[in-house]
Amino acid sequence: MKIEGRNAVYEALKSDSTIDRLVVQRALKDPASQNIINLARDKGVKINFVDKDALDRESITKRHQGFICSVTDFKYADFDELKNICTSKKKPILILDGIEDPHNLGSIIRVAECAGCAGIVIGRHRQASINETVIKVAQGAASHVKVARVTNINSAIDECKHDFITVYAAELGGENIYKTTFNHPCAIVIGGEGKGVKRLTKEKCDAVLSIPMRGKLNSLNASVAAGIVVFEVLRGLGK
Repeated sequence: MKIEGRNAVYEALKSDSTIDRLVVQRALKDPASQNIINLARDKGVKINFVDKDALDRESITKRHQGFICSVTDFKYADFDELKNICTSKKKPILILDGIEDPHNLGSIIRVAECAGCAGIVIGRHRQASINETVIKVAQGAASHVKVARVTNINSAIDECKHDFITVYAAELGGENIYKTTFNHPCAIVIGGEGKGVKRLTKEKCDAVLSIPMRGKLNSLNASVAAGIVVFEVLRGLGK
């Protein structure tokens, strides 16, 4: 898997990711670039310095900023690990129900990192997986957020409830999120683009929460909604 861009490469180097190859544009002298190069050298990563044209040809996102590294494929976390963090530290889990746009997934990973979430749960099917675009959009957050991939989202919800984790669906028509008390381990289900949380999935949840709308539109981008909801949960938990 390729990781492109200064922030994403820098965070990959700081994490425990195995860097197979680092390609850097020649003659980069700015301090940020030098920090990345020095960190790579400190970690014993072999650096190949090439012309910008070579990076342009190799780049998938076309926004490499002079840095492309290859890492072993993204290592998904164990779902039980996320549940243990949620129950022991009261850090919320984000469960994504059909997020297909890698840009949205990358943005949600960034939200989860900023909020200190226990992690993210995604499905194996009809769901964006972790790829180069997701990592680029997440701006380095993918190196620090645990992402578990499960066969069935509804079964994951059942497992959460079995472990005394309250599961909320973020969807229109529910209770006002600002009137909800959060003082317990919880998971938030964020629905896919256009379709929202699926009917059966919503029925599996303990409650449905809604963000009050004041404008003429009645929906938010999935990553924006995830940010609003998860930080409200953190406020309720006193985090």
